[in-house]
This record gives sequence, C-alpha cells and structure tokens, in this order.
Amino acid sequence: MVKSEGDRLRQVIVCSPRREYFQVDDLKAHNIEALANPALAQQQHDQLKAVLREAGAEVIDLAELKGHPNSVFTRDTALITPEGYIQLRMGLPTRRGEERWMARALAGLGIPCAGQIKAPGTVEGGDVILAWPVAFIGCSARTNESGSRQLARLLGKMGYEPRLINLPPNHLHLGGVMSLVGPKTVLCCRGVLPPSFLEGFDVIYVPDTSATSGNVVCLGKNEAIASKENKAAIRALRRAGFTVHELDLSEFIKGSGGPTCLILPILRK
Repeated sequence: MVKSEGDRLRQVIVCSPRREYFQVDDLKAHNIEALANPALAQQQHDQLKAVLREAGAEVIDLAELKGHPNSVFTRDTALITPEGYIQLRMGLPTRRGEERWMARALAGLGIPCAGQIKAPGTVEGGDVILAWPVAFIGCSARTNESGSRQLARLLGKMGYEPRLINLPPNHLHLGGVMSLVGPKTVLCCRGVLPPSFLEGFDVIYVPDTSATSGNVVCLGKNEAIASKENKAAIRALRRAGFTVHELDLSEFIKGSGGPTCLILPILRK
C-alpha cells in the first residue's frame, strides 16, 4: 500500500507498449501528439523497468487493454492508499474502461477496494499526490469538481488533509507541476502553485517550461528518475543531493506523459 509518495518504492504496475500504443486512429481523441516508434518505445520502457528493478522495486507488467493506447500510462487508472485501491473514473472519454481493467488486476493481487469515484465525477491518478498527512489534489480538465470532492471525502476518512487546487489550463495534471521526492520535500514548477498549498514542505523549484517540468519518480532515499529532456529538474535535484537516473522517454512524451505516468506505485515503505 502507499501512504506517501515520498517513501521508498517497493512494487509498481507498468504496462509495456506492445501493440495498442502504436495503433492510434485518432490522435486528438486519445490526446497523443504523434505516433511513437515501436522499437524505440519498447527499448525505452525496458530501460525504465530495469532502473525500477535495480532500485529494489518489484515490477508487475500488465498486457495492454485492447483499443486503449493510453493504457501504458498506468498511473491514471487507480489510486493506491493505505486502506486499498480507489477506483478512479477517467476524464478523457477514450480512456474509460481502463479503470475497470486496473481494478481487476489489483483485485487479483489481493488489494481491497477502498472506494470508487462515481459519475459525474472524474479523477485521474496524475492529479493526486499522497504526502501523509496531506493529500494534494489537482482540479483539472481531467479531474472535475465532483470527482475531486468525492476523493477528498474518501481520503479525509483515512486521516488525510485534502488540499485542492485549480490548475492552469496549460497543465494536464498536477503531477506535471509537482512531485513528492521525499517525505517532506517537493519538486515544483515556480509560480504555478501558491506557497500556502505547499505549506509544511521543503520545495525545490524548477522553471515552468513544459507540461511535465515537475514530473519525476521518487525511488526513495534521495533517488529519483527523470526524463533526460527535463534538464532543469535534473540539475536542481542533483544540487539538492539526489541521485538522478536520466532516461530517454521521448516516445512517451509523444503520448503527453512523463515518467510518473508510466508507473502505478502499489507499495511504498
């Protein structure tokens, strides 16, 4: 289970791109900027899995959901909490169904269901960061007011302090703006979020130059994964004493995703 994204990563779910990610009939409907190169995307994803394993995480690799090219971005489909998984409801219509696919996988692993986001609510996992005792929730084009309020109630019952924020339209998810990189340390794009939203946390600021400038994977113990294109975050983290694994994720940037989008953490401790 996951209490805080700042704890050491022990187990994740990924979904290797084998066919569906490359079979896109309508790029705009799937929010994909360009078709990925299959051989290169598979090589990049294999490298990501290798780094996760080297860092001590067990990697569970699901088969893609047929007709769902975005199923490679497992982060958005569910939220793992200390009490089990919350089944989310995707904000992008072409991704609907991925929630049930992931729920079946999580139930198969013996993880209990701790709640469900119901229509008309939508919540995507990229808009939620657990940082015990705080739960950061972004209200975005993908996570609406109904969904964010439902999620806040569920997490509040677990003892979290929900903090909700409306994101600027140029940011798809909260996870593109900020990432928890330690129990009380946040990497965040400068000027996007008010200081009060991050009260109680040490902040490593980076320039707001892209939709994923604040997107890195916390491996725990001052160790992180960043896309090699994210030079500012890599420099800032290294100056702060972090070991940073730079990965070429260009074929997933084409799908509007950063490194955290490609993993669903199911155990951190």
